[in-house]
Amino acid sequence: MPPPELLHHPPTDRPPPITTPAQLAGNPAYVAQAWARIRAEEADRAAQMPLSMHELPPGIEVVTLPGGMRTLAYTPRQGAAPPPPVPVAQPIPAWAKATALLAPTIGGGMAAAGFGVSLAAPGLSALSSTLWAGAGFLAAVGICGAALVRAVRRRMTDAAAPTHITQHIEAHGLFGRAHGTINHVEGP
Repeated sequence: MPPPELLHHPPTDRPPPITTPAQLAGNPAYVAQAWARIRAEEADRAAQMPLSMHELPPGIEVVTLPGGMRTLAYTPRQGAAPPPPVPVAQPIPAWAKATALLAPTIGGGMAAAGFGVSLAAPGLSALSSTLWAGAGFLAAVGICGAALVRAVRRRMTDAAAPTHITQHIEAHGLFGRAHGTINHVEGP
């Protein structure tokens, strides 16, 4: 069992110790001390070379920074890089040339047609209205004409009675000559 003085702590005027990360991050003295430790560890790591100079992979070298610190860094290659291979020019097929020449022509024709239709649209609308009006007029004239003809016929038939025509035809024998009379009788 621990001694009794360790079990009982008398109250002091000091604040309780900082124990949470949020309390530590808000303390400027702690933050400054943490950054000093981080810089010291980085300097120690840079001083220790993990690889010898002949073990470094290509493109990585030891570089001395302006502050005097030595570190490993990627560096551009010293010396000229081999030039990229020159692509071999291949001939363009005739169908591709023809298509390339026709594409703008067809597109231009379609654009001109669209422009023409947009200019003609008001006229086409008016022409459509005119044609419908003409069709309505012809239908009205036909209906009125038929009604007029019917009315005229009715008046004519009412004014004059129908004419009766009678015929009397006689023939004697199988091959005898036929003769007859026609009578026109006017109605009442």
